[in-house]
Amino acid sequence: MQYQSIQKPTQAIYKEKGSKFLAFAYPVSTEAEIRSILEKVRKEYFDASHHCYAYILGANGDKWRANDDGEPYHSAGTPILQQIKSKNLKDVLVIVVRYFGGIKLGVSGLINAYKTAATLALENAEVCEKTETLPLFITYNYDETSEIMQLIHQHKLTIIDQSFDLFCHATILVVKAEYENVFSIFAKWQKNYEASTKK
Repeated sequence: MQYQSIQKPTQAIYKEKGSKFLAFAYPVSTEAEIRSILEKVRKEYFDASHHCYAYILGANGDKWRANDDGEPYHSAGTPILQQIKSKNLKDVLVIVVRYFGGIKLGVSGLINAYKTAATLALENAEVCEKTETLPLFITYNYDETSEIMQLIHQHKLTIIDQSFDLFCHATILVVKAEYENVFSIFAKWQKNYEASTKK
């Protein structure tokens, strides 16, 4: 299944009655990736009043969330989410960081500000076509890294998460139509992953 997303991260600034709204749009694939980006933005803009966000994941858009982060109910996360929906985008996270300017905007003012900031960030983005993918989780020994990387390169797969410890773990994105074939190639390491998560 083909669907639309954005090519790379973008940002925009919107100002209203002294308040400054910094909007960031990111292409994302997993909830773990979203958590990592949110943590990074919160650390970088630790002195902001609010870090509101919304995202839509998956080709069908069946995973989504809108968060007001202390703003009045449905005044921030929902307007951001509506902008992602209105542009028919998937696998997108939009975060709007607010610096309070001392003048209250009221609920309708907040809705408009968060909506506008999100729109500006998305309008700066380059839209791209994506093919539906599924994550494949594998666990392997460090001395198997070269073999794993060779297979990933050979089958033109994308690693979206990786860790090296006593055992190495990787999350690979696989085109849905090719999942069965790729799964059989990595079956041994997929079983290792299942075994490691049961301990």
